[in-house]
Amino acid sequence: MARPAKYHTPAEAPVGTFSESLQRLPISELAYRSRHGDRARIEQIIRKGRAETLEEFALLTSPEAGEYLETMAAISQRLTQRFFGKAIRLFSPLYLSNECVNVCTYCGFSRHNDIPRLTIPVNVAEEQIAKIARQGFRSLLLVAGEHPKYVSNGYVAECIKAGLRHMPSVALELGPMDAADYAPLVQTGAEGLIVYQESYHQPTYEVMHKAGPKKYFAWRVDTAERGYEAGFRRLGIGALYGLYDWRHETMAAAAHAHHLLRKCWKAQVSVSFPRMRPAAGGYEPNPEFCMSDRQMVQVICALRMFLPQVGVTLSTRESPKLRDGLVKVGVTLMSAGSSTEPGGYENFNEDTWVPEGDQPGEQFHIADERPPVEIAAMIRRQGYEAVWKDFDRALVTTDTST
Repeated sequence: MARPAKYHTPAEAPVGTFSESLQRLPISELAYRSRHGDRARIEQIIRKGRAETLEEFALLTSPEAGEYLETMAAISQRLTQRFFGKAIRLFSPLYLSNECVNVCTYCGFSRHNDIPRLTIPVNVAEEQIAKIARQGFRSLLLVAGEHPKYVSNGYVAECIKAGLRHMPSVALELGPMDAADYAPLVQTGAEGLIVYQESYHQPTYEVMHKAGPKKYFAWRVDTAERGYEAGFRRLGIGALYGLYDWRHETMAAAAHAHHLLRKCWKAQVSVSFPRMRPAAGGYEPNPEFCMSDRQMVQVICALRMFLPQVGVTLSTRESPKLRDGLVKVGVTLMSAGSSTEPGGYENFNEDTWVPEGDQPGEQFHIADERPPVEIAAMIRRQGYEAVWKDFDRALVTTDTST
């Protein structure tokens, strides 16, 4: 298991990592540009059809740029189709455990919350993976709270093996680890790593994370780079909107994605913009920090114009109406029919994909409760392809038997 005390501050981070670079970036100035746009420069950027710098990206997220949102959406659509085609990749999360050693003021899994704690056995995980696969999914995300026992006892590796017996693509969303600890999981077959920074504003991050290994800001920031070193071929990042000023978070997330594209150039990088949802603990975000639906659309369009090759992930945290509207705008990955409770699919009706009971151990309650088949049909109605399978493992597996 990782030892985050290796470096407690960005100044102690290895040179060349994003936590070290972040200290030099003018994030506050960029956030100011995001609040106060220059209409003449915005029009110039839109005529180019691309944002070439972080400053230009910031201008495209400003209220002044919002007046050109339809034009930005059209540009975003063209760029997305150029780099990703008319396809939306679907995946399903399976929560393995809600046991966690961290105290995070906003999270339903925080160790101080009084919820039923559960880590599902490997055989139960495989039963549920098979159930998810019968819905059509061929891409799985294994999620767990942060607890040292998961990797040290081989549990995650066994769950990866179980996933690969039913699906060709397995990604992980776990507590940050060393590259050396990630490497065996990659060798077992995991090909994606997701880690959200929660907040890129260090003072806010330190207030929100009271105890546990997650409290080390720089260690978490550099997780994707350690994952790349271990061999993951897909990296996902993002901030949790509602903890701090969304403009600051957006500037830092875009800078992080730009950094990863240059340093981790062999991997596919994706960015997510998850917004706070009701969860155990009752944390209420400051309304001033919240991003509206229209602002989210604008940010996605601006990111596509800045980093056209970056994937954009949209979870079931968001409403059906918003998810439907973003299919053509710039989203490339969507979760569907999700449960955020460990083993939560056990009580799902396979015909309706609706839970037939409460889920008291969930991390948060989803907003888009439609079954996967309905999400896929919605995507097809818009002239896009719902892609259940990310890649075929046979394409990257060497046969040494001959």
